[in-house]
Amino acid sequence: MTLAWKSESDASSPTQWSVVGDALKADDALKRVRRREWLLYEGDFHNARQLVAAMGRRLKKPTSAGSPLEAFRAERAARALEHETLGHVLVELDSKWALPKLKRAPPDVAFACKLAWGAAPREGTLVSLKTLLGVLGAAEWSKKGLEVPGLPKKLVTRYGVYVPTRTDYVELLRRVGEVKGAKCFDIGTGTGVLALLLLQKGAASVIGTDLEPRAIECARENARVFGVGERFVVEERALFPEGKAEVIVCNPPWVPEAAKNRFDRAVFDDGSAMLNGFLSGLASHLSARGRGLLIISNLAELLGLRDVGALEKSFGEHGLKCVRTFEQGAKHGKAKDTEDPLHAVRSKEVTTLYELVRA
Repeated sequence: MTLAWKSESDASSPTQWSVVGDALKADDALKRVRRREWLLYEGDFHNARQLVAAMGRRLKKPTSAGSPLEAFRAERAARALEHETLGHVLVELDSKWALPKLKRAPPDVAFACKLAWGAAPREGTLVSLKTLLGVLGAAEWSKKGLEVPGLPKKLVTRYGVYVPTRTDYVELLRRVGEVKGAKCFDIGTGTGVLALLLLQKGAASVIGTDLEPRAIECARENARVFGVGERFVVEERALFPEGKAEVIVCNPPWVPEAAKNRFDRAVFDDGSAMLNGFLSGLASHLSARGRGLLIISNLAELLGLRDVGALEKSFGEHGLKCVRTFEQGAKHGKAKDTEDPLHAVRSKEVTTLYELVRA
């Protein structure tokens, strides 16, 4: 029977593999996967996890040599290589999302997989152990929920949906003035966190949009959890819903390069497609006195991927005028990690909220 294949990238399904177990050493495993061999692990779950971790420690780490952009791309390449290399260690899930061929498997594997992927295929599923570990980690976030400044309850998170652990853009939205009674749009809603903050600040209603089905499901669940299902409607679509709004917020991906997998789409916006789409359509979707709230990091400028001042110049080109800005310096861990090859850039990162109106 052919097993179903789960992957967050465009990696092809393995057609053949070798069964390995607890006796396999990390050095040997690396040699084999570098020859493009797929390894199906059967044995002890904890040993399998330790094997993948040991393999990861043996991979070459990126250095800070060259320009910030070269260092950034070297880091991306290293991560992609790590994902591809470690992704060749596979496990088999049965039709109930269980791991019958792995001893001491976590008891919540089935719960985590169902949360991430829904019903299990009848024929069973093949997945990289690295991906499965990500699913298990996401399930822990889902069970605990996420404390977000300004929200009265914990936010529901889901696998495959950007988790707003960075509070930069959340804090910026909280600094925006009066939105009481406003009809709002939240473009690229994700978990729905910005929509919930707008409602908490007194907005009358929010329509959130997103192209990722898992984000749609997650945002709708948050609407239910927060008891705002009648005021927070989520639509699966690109950019703007029908009609006009008094407040339109967007926190697009901030790096204008191509995404390598589905997770990358929260950070990488190839050719600034979403950013440009938001700016080009904003004026026509704003009510007469409406405001657009664009929240974006300056990492692209720091890396040389966007000219300094080019974003501000584009506002006028799209019939918009910036009337006010709020800024927030980076607080995330990498901005403080002096060992990070990109520390010099990340320590200078600033996220800005641009308040835009029709010119």
